[in-house]
Amino acid sequence: MHEPTTNAPVAQAAAQPAAQSAGLPVIPLNVVMQSDEIKRYLPHRYPFLLVDRVIELIPGEHIKAIKNVSINEPFFQGHFPHYAVMPGVLIVEALAQTAALLSLKSTGQKTDENNVVYLAGIDGARFKRPVVPGDTLIMTARVLLEKRGLVKFAVQAHVEGKLACEAELLCTMRSIA
Repeated sequence: MHEPTTNAPVAQAAAQPAAQSAGLPVIPLNVVMQSDEIKRYLPHRYPFLLVDRVIELIPGEHIKAIKNVSINEPFFQGHFPHYAVMPGVLIVEALAQTAALLSLKSTGQKTDENNVVYLAGIDGARFKRPVVPGDTLIMTARVLLEKRGLVKFAVQAHVEGKLACEAELLCTMRSIA
């Protein structure tokens, strides 16, 4: 079994008591992958790169990543102008990108002009609460099964500790050349 890959700065320990006493939520500063490294693995770019950072990773097992949801996201202009809600399909896409990162980091592969990870299936997708501007989406993916080039993941997205979305995703890496 692999140990989790984390990077826990000393500043986190110092910042937590101050944040808690001020009544602010404490968000861990553990960062395994920043956006620059994420972009070396995923072909997506703004506005479609939906993973801001990875905070935990055990290759071949699971990953935890973050998406900070901002009012400046282009989809909020039309979904919905009177009550901004992140579209469910984009939450699933963010979870698929998280699962793709787990798959790629586990195998040491990267997407490039010849290879890409495709979302091949979505099962049991359920949306439990709206995701709105200002939310921090905590996304997890866990490997359930690997068979003949396909990987099945159990994925979840939480906001403030509450389940926002869950599904099982099927992904595969394919050549596009």
